[in-house]
Amino acid sequence: MKAPVTYQKATEKDIDYLLDLRIKTMVPHYAESNLPTDRETALQRILYRFDKASIIFLDGHPIGLLKVDRTDTNIDILQLQIDPDQQGKGLGKMILTDILDEASEQGKTASLSVLKTNKAQHLYTSLGFTIVDEDEHSYFMEFSSFENTDGTDNLC
Repeated sequence: MKAPVTYQKATEKDIDYLLDLRIKTMVPHYAESNLPTDRETALQRILYRFDKASIIFLDGHPIGLLKVDRTDTNIDILQLQIDPDQQGKGLGKMILTDILDEASEQGKTASLSVLKTNKAQHLYTSLGFTIVDEDEHSYFMEFSSFENTDGTDNLC
């Protein structure tokens, strides 16, 4: 049985929660990557594509953020953050699986980027994402239901 995860469009009232969440989930990765970790930079990242942001709730309690941009051909997972207290319970995998099922049903590609210092990249490859590009700090990954069905990944 699936956990009762629900989504609610983020509003300005959620900024403080999202700032706290971002600091807990992303600042360690940014610090390890020698990227800015100040409050203003974190706030700018929260506000990026804020119209696509939803708060993730578990049993009526906020546990994370999902920011997704859907187009005719792609589902771009802009941000997925799960509170550290809720990590390791399969929630991220469940949320991503739902998105990948949607992409497969609609014949779309799913894409995301992940910092090279973020261990979540292993979750993404286990779900079928492959690295299609990279820069100094990030991997750019895609999932396509009609490609890479042999179970391999590109991290090796």
